[in-house]
Amino acid sequence: MKRLQLLAMGASLVFGLTSAGLCADLLPGQVDLGNFSPSGGGSDFVEVNLSGSLISLAARIVEKEEPDVARLLNTVQLVRVNVIGLNEDNRGDLKERIEKIRKELDKGKWERIVIAQKEDQDVGVYLKTRDKDTVQGVFVMVTEAQQQAVFVNVVGDIKPEQLALLGEKLHIDPLKKIGKVTHKEEQPEHKEPVEEKDK
Repeated sequence: MKRLQLLAMGASLVFGLTSAGLCADLLPGQVDLGNFSPSGGGSDFVEVNLSGSLISLAARIVEKEEPDVARLLNTVQLVRVNVIGLNEDNRGDLKERIEKIRKELDKGKWERIVIAQKEDQDVGVYLKTRDKDTVQGVFVMVTEAQQQAVFVNVVGDIKPEQLALLGEKLHIDPLKKIGKVTHKEEQPEHKEPVEEKDK
């Protein structure tokens, strides 16, 4: 997840963002994370909020060199990334918040497509779909070695075949794999015509 931190920091520098507030009404596919604040003591803290207008600007910048990325960005309405360093002061509160978020996702009919617990890492990936052709929201929640928590929420009208590209650009490995599988399933198999032998 170090790449994700770099992405978050880079995005905030490129777009000159500060902690922009989100509107009270949630978009379809948006997760209510509430507000986070630095815990102090030298712990990591990154917050990035990219609105639709900034994402559209980014799409225009990359349109000539990376048209696929531009098309993807044009479907995205909001990107929020939070990286919070864990310490004795905030570990308990964040654990409770994570459990609350999981319950809200289940109530909100989000599909839990990846749950991975390995050593000291806990990864959850959720999708909110409008229909079989449109993903309205992607939410990724990661805790690492009791050292940091990472939340990523992407909102828009994203096609399933774009998930791999989204995962690649945001450095979210589970999304890369899911996107590739989804895209592969949608591609019809090409079969060579079988020639009948002369009887």
